[in-house]
Amino acid sequence: MPPSQLFVERFEGIYAKIVVLIALLLMVLPPFLLHWTWDQTIYRAMIFLVVASPCALVSSFMPAVLSGVSNAARKGVLFKGGVHLEHIGYVTTVAFDKTGTLTEGKPKLTDIIPFHGHNEESLLKLTASLENLSEHPIAKTIVQSAKDKGVTLEKANALVAIPGLGINGSINGHECRIGKQGLLQGLELSSQELTIAERLESEGKSVIFVEVDGILIGFLAIQDVLRPNTKEAVRALRDMGMKVVMLTGDRESTERAIGYQVGVDQVYANLLPEDKVTIIKKLSEKGKVAMIGDGVNDAPALAVSSVGIAMGAAGTDVALETANLVLMADDISKVPFAISLGRRTSEVIKQNLVFAIGVIIVLVVSNFFGGINLPSGVVGHEGSTLTVILSGLRLLR
Repeated sequence: MPPSQLFVERFEGIYAKIVVLIALLLMVLPPFLLHWTWDQTIYRAMIFLVVASPCALVSSFMPAVLSGVSNAARKGVLFKGGVHLEHIGYVTTVAFDKTGTLTEGKPKLTDIIPFHGHNEESLLKLTASLENLSEHPIAKTIVQSAKDKGVTLEKANALVAIPGLGINGSINGHECRIGKQGLLQGLELSSQELTIAERLESEGKSVIFVEVDGILIGFLAIQDVLRPNTKEAVRALRDMGMKVVMLTGDRESTERAIGYQVGVDQVYANLLPEDKVTIIKKLSEKGKVAMIGDGVNDAPALAVSSVGIAMGAAGTDVALETANLVLMADDISKVPFAISLGRRTSEVIKQNLVFAIGVIIVLVVSNFFGGINLPSGVVGHEGSTLTVILSGLRLLR
């Protein structure tokens, strides 16, 4: 339940008791203080009970929230509760995971660079054999590339996945490590190898390091494709006053090229899952943060953000379960729409509250001065309730 509605419902309990108490006083005191007749006193007390009823106040929320949630669902944005619709309207920072979120999550193998007597086929064969059981998009790309080239894979043993870094294992008794440079601790690269890796990263490619028995035997370069509407979505968010950041586990030199291309305000690279959580918590100190992701590595960050948003088609089960709302068609252009809808919902609720309180004040004051009768009070009270309900239904458009 939205926090504002919880507040009003708590207020309603206190307000109702005050109204009843005032009504009891109105049934007793006016004949002595204002010289009203008893008939007039009872009649005005009855009108007061009708016009001071908080029905319109309570109805200011749920029609608006339910209409907003329904509108979003029709456009492929599934909110898991009205509270998240209200929260997203107050978001000031939007954090995107890169792979599978800003990009299509369908990377392509662009370069195979072997060293130390290996050729492209043997390097690809070894890498694909280790990655064969992985569900990571990059692993699937490497395996599919090997199959497309007719490479026969071998059985890998003792496989151990290192979240955010890569994978360890053995093939034919040889110890292998495949992944980011951070996985290859203690291994020194030659100046030529460093130059090649830096060149690939400057082109916006992710470099996969392949090590066998403590020797670097080559690089594989992977490049993902941006989603067609990524730049437009980021531009729309920034036009709305949002700060847009990108979180990724890849190297900073690679991701800065992509971040510049997309147009984000800031890039956080070389992140492990726990690092993403730390960044989200730090950003949350300056305002509410929406996190958009699709993978298992994103789930912790989705959980600690003010609003977690998962990709519906590309997202893993863990991400979908953790998120507060889901983009059913993986269309990140719906993120600006969702934030606008949240803002609009808050505006409509405030308008409804101001109108409901204003009508109550006018009717109560009119009652004290004899300006309305009971039928007019009923019409004014029920009319204000119906009006705020209809106002909330505007969000269906």
